[in-house]
Amino acid sequence: MKYIMFQGTSSNAGKTLTVAALCNILSRKGYRVTPFKSQNMSLNSYTTRDNDEMSVAQVMQSEAAGIEPNSDMNPILLKPKEDFTSQVIVRGKPAGNMRFDDYQNNFRDKAIEAIQTSLNNLKEDFDIMVIEGAGSPAEINMYDRDLANMLIARMTDADVVLVADIDQGGVFASIVGTYFLIPEEDRKRIKAVIINKFRGNADVLKSGIDKIEELTGIPVIGIVPFDETLNLPEEDSASLSTHQFSENEKIKIGTLRLPRISNFTDIDPLDYEEDVGIKLVNIYDKYDDLDALVIPGTRNTINDIQELKKSGAFDYIKEVAKEIPIFGICGGYQMLSTKIIDDNCSESRHGTVEGLGLLDMKTAFGKIDKVITQSAGTILEDSPIGFKKGTYVTGYELHEGITLLGNGLKPFIKIQKGNGNDQTQKFDGAINGNICGTYFHGIFHNFEFRRNFTDQLRINKGLEPLGLTEDTFKNSKRVNYDQLGDLFMNNVDMDFFKKLLKE
Repeated sequence: MKYIMFQGTSSNAGKTLTVAALCNILSRKGYRVTPFKSQNMSLNSYTTRDNDEMSVAQVMQSEAAGIEPNSDMNPILLKPKEDFTSQVIVRGKPAGNMRFDDYQNNFRDKAIEAIQTSLNNLKEDFDIMVIEGAGSPAEINMYDRDLANMLIARMTDADVVLVADIDQGGVFASIVGTYFLIPEEDRKRIKAVIINKFRGNADVLKSGIDKIEELTGIPVIGIVPFDETLNLPEEDSASLSTHQFSENEKIKIGTLRLPRISNFTDIDPLDYEEDVGIKLVNIYDKYDDLDALVIPGTRNTINDIQELKKSGAFDYIKEVAKEIPIFGICGGYQMLSTKIIDDNCSESRHGTVEGLGLLDMKTAFGKIDKVITQSAGTILEDSPIGFKKGTYVTGYELHEGITLLGNGLKPFIKIQKGNGNDQTQKFDGAINGNICGTYFHGIFHNFEFRRNFTDQLRINKGLEPLGLTEDTFKNSKRVNYDQLGDLFMNNVDMDFFKKLLKE
């Protein structure tokens, strides 16, 4: 098996998309190629076909390669929770909540063992592995504890390509500084540099490139331009600041930017509706101009509901709910409860708290193990916000806690596969008028479901509904992956990679 690894001069240097691009190119050329990231810290995760949990970033990379995502592609996932504590997911399954020092000091050997197991498993099915590092390999205070960069390069004997983000500024200093801060034995693994996210005429970089090649002795094999037309899933919630309304968007849907927002890619398909604008709204903002509000997932429902109370958004959302649809997903759905019960403080130190009370139901933590499953079902009834009885929907669940509906509250989905509100009733979600929620992440990826919702918003504003036309979101994903691959192929010396694969 051949191993190629991309490490960055910093976080957000573009490693994730660089891995996806090379996976796409090699897959199109007929190679059996897989992405890999040993350890990822992210709140954006996904449930695989095997009901394992993994980072959305590696799911995106596997889609770019045209293969089914597998948790071996991301054996360690750290999901920040609170107070320097993260939930640790090992090869798709929860291993518990750990403080950073406890994880580093007491769990490191088990993490390395899990990483090696995943490497061995993938070796059986693929010819090439394209590996993504994390942050920077030159964090000298953490070098001997790093589980995602040079340790993995050593374990796989991978050739390393350094990716540098010129959009942040200081690109030449970051390349040279990273190179010389790495011990010589690992420095020898760095075979090339790619400068990423460039805007402008690349000729102006020539003297700088000549200098860093002279200082390091390694070539710059590409300058990849910033492409604003690419529309791919993001790993970092900071990227969501790019979601803003434009003048030609007639329907405005806000997504509440919770402090611990997770699985924010749930809203991505809405952005493909031609006249719909998506905007992330701060919990301190007012949003009188919205046509609907989505309350997304969160890694800590109770902590975030407390933040809503502090910011004033708690009362403001209840007022807004009198005028526009409110749709909650997972943690956002739990927030719609009258009460969120956590007597044993399993979710947070706050214990039991008052919910928004927009739906007559209670959510309780500490009753079941974490639910990790792909799910499917049908909408139970027609609703005033556009959902149609019998519409088939799929999604995936990643949640702790159960939700118990009041006697008069109607469930939203009849489950054919999955867990839903609890483990016995085979129903998911709840709906009352223009207030609705579900545990199904990815529900807006269902075209008929999504279009019924947005068409009702159009009708509410006196606009013509679009009906069930072509699903532009589904069709555009492959186009975007191929566009990403072409962008890389046209701006990077591909002969360099041909030589690496032949060595």
